[in-house]
Amino acid sequence: MVSSEQRRRQLAREKYDRQMERRAEAEAARKRRTTILGAALAVVVLAGGGTLIATGAFSSDDKDKSASAANSPQAAPTKAAEPTTPTRKPVEGCAAPAPGAPNGKKWQAEPAMSIEPGSAYTMALDTNCGKVTIALDAAKAPHTVNSFSFLAGEQYFDHTKCHRLTTDGIFVLQCGDPTASATVPGGTGDPGYKFADENLDGATYPAGTVAMANSGPGTNGSQFFLVYKDTKLPPKYTPFGKITGGLDVVQKIAAAGTLEGSPDGHPMADVTFNSVTVSKG
Repeated sequence: MVSSEQRRRQLAREKYDRQMERRAEAEAARKRRTTILGAALAVVVLAGGGTLIATGAFSSDDKDKSASAANSPQAAPTKAAEPTTPTRKPVEGCAAPAPGAPNGKKWQAEPAMSIEPGSAYTMALDTNCGKVTIALDAAKAPHTVNSFSFLAGEQYFDHTKCHRLTTDGIFVLQCGDPTASATVPGGTGDPGYKFADENLDGATYPAGTVAMANSGPGTNGSQFFLVYKDTKLPPKYTPFGKITGGLDVVQKIAAAGTLEGSPDGHPMADVTFNSVTVSKG
């Protein structure tokens, strides 16, 4: 027969075992959450066809806490906060964009070569914040320059917005997505075709560089970025031109910051291409 003292000891031992088991489970759960957070906090540079950079992680702690509060008799119902829309502020030197909308044209294949790779070409970005002139490198990036010449001739870029500004780590203004708006992230628009990378051997990205945004090797479309301050990037983005006039325009846009107040987001200036042209010479 088990004495009361033996029974007391048995119960105490069982309680201790349960406590140790709960502690082990809690520690294992903590380590899993740490691993998930560490794996999810990543920064993607100019990827996803130019998708806006995103960092963050989902933690089950938030869900568990919400469920616990909902089941508690002391919990009071709360109204979800209404999402706030950032307020766009005027930027000196930027006027209202010309009326119009992107034509949204698409093509099934890269256009046939129509430029002369040995000749000089100039691209003019007529924006509502000022004009930017770019000397295109047809010798080192003939397919890229040919594509821009074709798309500009089709008025593909007219009335499109520069949808992304990055002001920390990398210093670029990203444009060329006809699906982008002043407040809705772009990053997915393209002309319907892709073409190969060019001019990557030893590529660097000093201030004034114009290069292609992409979602991986050989995925160039219509999105590109203007480097307004020396930037270190891996040589994965086709450099195809150099700003020869209007770098101050891009720097002014960058100085105004982002609409969201973050180091990566929409430009505070509603930068829009009134027209984009490519000419020989």
